[in-house]
Amino acid sequence: MADDRTVLLVVDVQNDFCPGGSLAVPDGDAVVPIVNALGRRFRHVVLTQDWHLAGHASFASSHPGRKPFEMVELAYGPQVLWPDHCVQGTAGAAFHAGLDLPHAEAVIRKGYRQGIDSYSGFIEADRQTRTGLEGYLCERGIAKVVIAGLATDFCVSWTAQDAARAGFETIVVEDACRAIDLDGSLDRAWAEMAAAGIERVSAATLMP
Repeated sequence: MADDRTVLLVVDVQNDFCPGGSLAVPDGDAVVPIVNALGRRFRHVVLTQDWHLAGHASFASSHPGRKPFEMVELAYGPQVLWPDHCVQGTAGAAFHAGLDLPHAEAVIRKGYRQGIDSYSGFIEADRQTRTGLEGYLCERGIAKVVIAGLATDFCVSWTAQDAARAGFETIVVEDACRAIDLDGSLDRAWAEMAAAGIERVSAATLMP
């Protein structure tokens, strides 16, 4: 994978998504050593980082009487309400301390617009606002995107599907991801990724 046309895209390996965080993905920190090992096999690595303002529209606390994981309608459509998480400049928004990818070339921050959530590293939840990641990868001559991180059924899945739509060969490393699995969301995510032609592999296949 150490070629100039492939990138390892590491999605949201942040403290709030790991055990002890405000929106902890079960076993989320287990991806860290796998991602680190993968990273050593890639010449090009890019990170995404959830980066919300306090009082973000996707937070249940911003909607009086609402609880985390309820659904509401925002201007762009249905939105899951989350516990406050990954607020700019907080410890929860920081990358996991064990993440060891010093050669990462870019960090794409997302979800920093007050009224729009962002699961995908490419396009925010209104499905119009772009992060610039697609243009960055295209200008770098990247053709293949290998994805790891958190969480499989939300940010990883949305990122992978948008990568495929943009024309990148897209691979998700299953054991380098972990899921929230909210009401069957994991099975739905894998079905959607398969329908989009996204390849599903284990880390061992990339690290012979």
